[in-house]
Amino acid sequence: MAPVPPGIRFLTSFNRDQWYRAFTFGLTFLLYTSFHLSRKPISIVKSELHKNCSHVMEAPTESSSSQRPVLHPELDCSWKPFDRNNYKQLLGAMDYSFLCAYAIGMYLSGIIGERLPIRLYLTVGMLTSGLFTCLFGLGYVYDVHSLGFYIFVQVANGLVQTTGWPSVVTCIGNWFGKGRRGLIMGLWNSHTSVGNILGSLIAGYYVSSNWGLSFIVPGVIIAAMGVICFLFLIEHPNDLKIASTQSSAPSNQKVHKNWNGVNGHKDLYLQYKPGAKAQSWDTELLLGQDSIGVCVPVQQVVVVKSEAEPSAISFMGALRIPGVVEFSLCLLFAKLVSYTFLFWLPLYITKAAHLDAKKAGDLSTLFDVGGIVGGILAGVISDKMGKRATTCAVMLLLAAPTLYGFSMMSQFGLGPTIGMLLVCGGLVNGPYALITTAVSADLGTHKSLKGNARALSTVTAIIDGTGSVGAAVGPLLAGLLSAQGWDQVFYMLMTADFLALLLLLRLVTKELRSHRNRPGVAVELKEH
Repeated sequence: MAPVPPGIRFLTSFNRDQWYRAFTFGLTFLLYTSFHLSRKPISIVKSELHKNCSHVMEAPTESSSSQRPVLHPELDCSWKPFDRNNYKQLLGAMDYSFLCAYAIGMYLSGIIGERLPIRLYLTVGMLTSGLFTCLFGLGYVYDVHSLGFYIFVQVANGLVQTTGWPSVVTCIGNWFGKGRRGLIMGLWNSHTSVGNILGSLIAGYYVSSNWGLSFIVPGVIIAAMGVICFLFLIEHPNDLKIASTQSSAPSNQKVHKNWNGVNGHKDLYLQYKPGAKAQSWDTELLLGQDSIGVCVPVQQVVVVKSEAEPSAISFMGALRIPGVVEFSLCLLFAKLVSYTFLFWLPLYITKAAHLDAKKAGDLSTLFDVGGIVGGILAGVISDKMGKRATTCAVMLLLAAPTLYGFSMMSQFGLGPTIGMLLVCGGLVNGPYALITTAVSADLGTHKSLKGNARALSTVTAIIDGTGSVGAAVGPLLAGLLSAQGWDQVFYMLMTADFLALLLLLRLVTKELRSHRNRPGVAVELKEH
């Protein structure tokens, strides 16, 4: 077992599982909020890196009484090298470099993460991500105009940010049971939208005066949260229970060693003499009561050490879990849409609604507010119906016409625009949120794994890594297609939603057939 972090040792005497679950919920929420907070500034700063600020000079004509304005495009104040006519392609290349590195790194991150202590792995990732985020902002401070510098920083930051998602999902999964998983993870997954909102507000505050601070401040925040992670994160309830047992056991208590088999493995138990102080713990963990290191202490028995732990699952073994391939490919297209909005929405609002960078950034936060509501609703509905794929499919079906309406935003007033941002945010981010949280946890604890707790990180990384391929392609295509008009971008987004829907049809059919046979019972995916 991993050592208990120093910042939490003084709390072990309380032994209140519900309190610690709430604490872990809140801490992991804040940790991943800081990840998204540090990703958002680039979308706000884009309109500052290239802006139409040509000066209008007054030039006298032959008649002293008449004057006409003369434009001086050479006085454009865009940030080199993004002052060129192909600035959209250059900005898209920056997005692609980050997201492509993120997608490649995610496949490796889950495999590495389940072989290292989560707390240390996550801490190192957050500290290095803070470093590279600040480094991007220092490009403004030291007047750096090299495209290669910004591409390098984006690639490096994309790689280290892959430490976040598999780590926090595994940690939250270790602490919470299967009951109401959709609701709990729907609430928890709102950290992505909360991070986007805070990142937009922070970056928007500095963007016009000093856009370097739009990166430096979020970079400092995520690094500080990395320190908090090191001090306080508890990876698994068993870590806390062992520390509590070791600190509370009387020194004169006689200890007997018993070896008992659990799922074919031998586990070392400490069994106290009759009359010792009874200890009781809530054992409703994500993997249930069949997993290694988890037991119901009927006669004051505590699992202390496992002689043999289940081996980490292989990449191909994770792909063979029923539903992993379908949901991974669906997420590829769903995340393509979501991340295109994440990186290009403020710039689109700037052009379509003729607003400055700060106002466009503030208005874009409504999309994230809608995403919070959509993620929670998707979780609640899928819990109630017991149908994850069907819930995602319905939201994807409704998203396509909503995207078409949103493409005509420039023709609306402020009121309809606000409404479209909220609705579109909910329908776009709802399936994305459900697949990356509750669905990933369901598949990572599938019965075919026989209680192997170490599979969750790899399954999560495969699903989110595949989705990240779409996240890399979407903003790149948006940069290329927007040169031909924003309508082309929205046609691409609607096509992606339709393809995501098609990929779920087999699972939706299976869920509906199961409902006819056993109404109200969630479908159990069978092995291929």
